[in-house]
Amino acid sequence: MMEAIQRLGLIAGNGQLPFYVLDEAARRGVPVTVAAIKEEAFPKIEAHIESLSNDISIHWLGLGQLGRLLSVFKDEGVTHALMMGQVKHVRIFAPGTRSPLKHLKNLPDLRAIKLLASLSRKNTASLITAVIEEIENEGIRFVDSTSFLEGMLPEPGLLTGRRPTREEEEDFAYGIPVARDIMRLDLGQTIVVKSQAVVAVEAMEGTDATIRRAAELAHGESITVIKVSRPNMEMRFDVPVIGPETLKVFAECHVTALGVDAGRTLIIDRDSFLAQASDMGLCVMGF
Repeated sequence: MMEAIQRLGLIAGNGQLPFYVLDEAARRGVPVTVAAIKEEAFPKIEAHIESLSNDISIHWLGLGQLGRLLSVFKDEGVTHALMMGQVKHVRIFAPGTRSPLKHLKNLPDLRAIKLLASLSRKNTASLITAVIEEIENEGIRFVDSTSFLEGMLPEPGLLTGRRPTREEEEDFAYGIPVARDIMRLDLGQTIVVKSQAVVAVEAMEGTDATIRRAAELAHGESITVIKVSRPNMEMRFDVPVIGPETLKVFAECHVTALGVDAGRTLIIDRDSFLAQASDMGLCVMGF
């Protein structure tokens, strides 16, 4: 069992998930210091913080301001830290260049530059893992990104009302091991399958763009989406996420089935998502 959190340091990227963490922290009475990433976090997070009756401070930091992040956390007595919200891959690696942290609102500080210079591999996972280690070296423990969002994790089995058709079952049986093999290559978390063939694989463009590309290739026919976690997934930052906005893309692109990893995927607004999916006739399975 995790020891008591005296003060949580929340590194907030884009999307709604940081808001849910703040809500749950307030419910539990856990004080929070928010390090909001200027390039990513929603500005409305400030108003949301003001609406909560909890001890919460917020600091806006550029993605490369590692030294300032550490100073803020230490000054405010942060004992545990958590990353939540997306940071787009293209923020870290601009297409066509190997230069990390190139197009940011603030230049990397000295602490970040030294960290980058020490890395043998400069992919996203290596960078984030190194940042976590730097923070933990200061005596701040990182916790799983799902620690405040356990209710969003799906259980195994059928999650919506409609069972998969025979073709969808065959696509799941074919696609899930393929998706997991692809994940071992450190590519994206999503593949799209049609008639036991991979139509599209996610890279830097993100899940929605991958699905739209697959729909074009499938010429409007029904397709199956599979979203999996990495074999040795880093629960502190690497958890797959899917939410209600993607249901709109599913409807546009004739997605009829979705497979996710049970207990290792965050479904934003889980109950609402599954209710909407059922209304759409979408089959959602946890594997």
